[in-house]
Amino acid sequence: MILGIGKTCWGISFLVDPPETAGLQLLTNVCDLRHWSWLWIICGLITIVSAFLRIGRDWAGFLAALAPPGVWAVAYIEAVISGAYSRGGFVAIWYLTSHVGVILWAATVPEHSMPGPRARKAGGG
Repeated sequence: MILGIGKTCWGISFLVDPPETAGLQLLTNVCDLRHWSWLWIICGLITIVSAFLRIGRDWAGFLAALAPPGVWAVAYIEAVISGAYSRGGFVAIWYLTSHVGVILWAATVPEHSMPGPRARKAGGG
């Protein structure tokens, strides 16, 4: 849920006050950053909703959480390769570690379901 809130807020920030587009030409050649903001917002909302689903059914939230930072990392890598934005490699690594890496790690952390009300009552608790 925390990741979803963060992604949604980040997307809203692109709507309210779009940042400089340095390194994002791969994206801005397709459409304006305000349009791309909806990728962050929609994926953030899917991530939030998925946090309330049963374990094993929350996979869409993990995929949605990966999409925006993955797309941004690809854009920055392309900007480095094309020579348009030399700093893009560092930004791409930041997205790949602090976003994609953390999400992939979180997806592997074992979760434990709480027993249902009937099981708790039968167990004396």
